[in-house]
Amino acid sequence: MTDATAQAAPKGVLTSISDALWRNPRLTVLLLLTPPALWLGIIYLGSLFALLAQSFFSIDEFSGLIVYEFTLKTYGELFTPANFDIILRTVVMAAAVTVAAAIVSFPIAYFAARYARGKWKALFYLGVMLPLWSSYLVKVYSWKLILAKEGILNWLFETLHLGWLLNAYLAIPVIGGNSLSVSWTGTFLVFLYVWLPFMVLPIQASLERVPPSMLEASGDLGATPGQSFRHVLLPLALPGVIAGSIFTFSLTLGDYIIPQIVGTSRRFIGQAVYAYQGTAGNIPLAAAFAVVPIVIMGVYLWVAKRQGAFDAL
Repeated sequence: MTDATAQAAPKGVLTSISDALWRNPRLTVLLLLTPPALWLGIIYLGSLFALLAQSFFSIDEFSGLIVYEFTLKTYGELFTPANFDIILRTVVMAAAVTVAAAIVSFPIAYFAARYARGKWKALFYLGVMLPLWSSYLVKVYSWKLILAKEGILNWLFETLHLGWLLNAYLAIPVIGGNSLSVSWTGTFLVFLYVWLPFMVLPIQASLERVPPSMLEASGDLGATPGQSFRHVLLPLALPGVIAGSIFTFSLTLGDYIIPQIVGTSRRFIGQAVYAYQGTAGNIPLAAAFAVVPIVIMGVYLWVAKRQGAFDAL
């Protein structure tokens, strides 16, 4: 066989394969999707099913060993006062962070969508994305120093002779504490800062799609700015708000590092999963706790889809 013949043979095989794939687009799609589908099915969904299966087992109270028999006893333990308090605290925090992020993000996103042009829009994206480029732990520990009793925020209040106001706020039960770094408020502020970009960008993308002529028409028909916002702008931007809330709510719901570093000793769901799985060795209860955010987010995503939130992603 000559060199020309040897080179032509592989080209002929590749050409045949290319022709076959071109004539069978479904086969092409199948070959492209099979590897990621296997990865998703085996690694991701497989681990979720394993987690779900573990939650239907229980722990023997005397030996501490896992009893591999189907039972709903572990899920019943979620409704004990201590465990239900963890779930309620986490959901309230996630909801508070989501609402606050939407309130803070809307004017920022509106300015970027309506008035920022050229280099100012580039500066907007840089300002929003820049915090995401830094280390997650560095940001959290930085906020711990900022909120500490000797931190810059406390110094600022003292400089403005408003230390009494901060102390009065910290004296409020539940949300207060010895300092902001060991309070529910401190945890809330760090969550808000870390997840804020995930709310700004979807709202900005949603507002970009609102024609300025609709707001102008609303004003021409006699609507006040407040009425135009409530009845025109907000409903049209609502899919973006819901899309952003998917990120902020779910990320707050499952995070355990921020409450571990900033805040009180009261646990959140992520900390409970870590403690029961690692320290206590109660894997079934840890799995049951891990299922809670999955169920909550499943319902939340179903509602968000009905509101058209995925169109703004």
